[in-house]
Amino acid sequence: MAFSLASINVNGIRAAVKRGMHESLAQTQPDVITLQEVRASDDITEKLLGENWDLVNFPCEIKGRAGVTVGVRKDSHVQLDRDSIRLGAQPEGVDPLPIDTGRWLEVDILDGDRRVTVVSAYLHSGQVGTEKMDQKYAHLDLVTPRMQELFDEGREILVTGDLNIVHTERDIKNWKGNHNKTAGVLDEEIAYVNRWLDMGWRDVVRDMTGDEQGPYTWWSYRGKAFDNDAGWRIDYHLATPQLAETAQSIHVDRAPDYASRYSDHAPLRVIYG
Repeated sequence: MAFSLASINVNGIRAAVKRGMHESLAQTQPDVITLQEVRASDDITEKLLGENWDLVNFPCEIKGRAGVTVGVRKDSHVQLDRDSIRLGAQPEGVDPLPIDTGRWLEVDILDGDRRVTVVSAYLHSGQVGTEKMDQKYAHLDLVTPRMQELFDEGREILVTGDLNIVHTERDIKNWKGNHNKTAGVLDEEIAYVNRWLDMGWRDVVRDMTGDEQGPYTWWSYRGKAFDNDAGWRIDYHLATPQLAETAQSIHVDRAPDYASRYSDHAPLRVIYG
């Protein structure tokens, strides 16, 4: 049976709910949501979303930072397998650093006899020339072997979320002004995405859109970035080939206007058959 999954960097769940997140999700009706940058405790997230969604949350240990969630709509045919939860990309038996908590959450969803491992990932944004960049690379060095382990399982697996890296110049409006100058557009970062794709992971959106520019999923709140569609494509669905082959359609649920946005990201929704 088909299911739809929307990946959303909510830029703070409290503000997103106030600004119309529930109403937006009621229109698009995804079966599964993966949220990033939740920035709230487990209790608060449950209070805000728990009426309609069966949730697994991984808050950041540093208050006001990061936080990832996977949720299944309570009236959906899809179910969560709570016995499959894994927190963090670090090796088994190793605790994540506080700065890396709330950034990688794995859980299986069940669709009849079908089992799909879903990851909600919020990778570090980084800042050139600062400790934040070192933290980003250190976390990427944990994520990459985990990506290989997951791929080698040979199952339907989906890594979703805000990876904070564009892949090519088709994924950012102002490539020339940002390439090798701004975090997220550095060749050293892009090399990690290339490594994942070389493993065999499929970039579902790019597979389905081909050589077109975009579609962007993030626009700065500053200036006229949203109105001019001066965006970045930094939100992904990376799927194993078995799952990627079932993708039926992709949707960037962009708000109709600046005032209607509940986040600086748009939901990235894919229907899998």
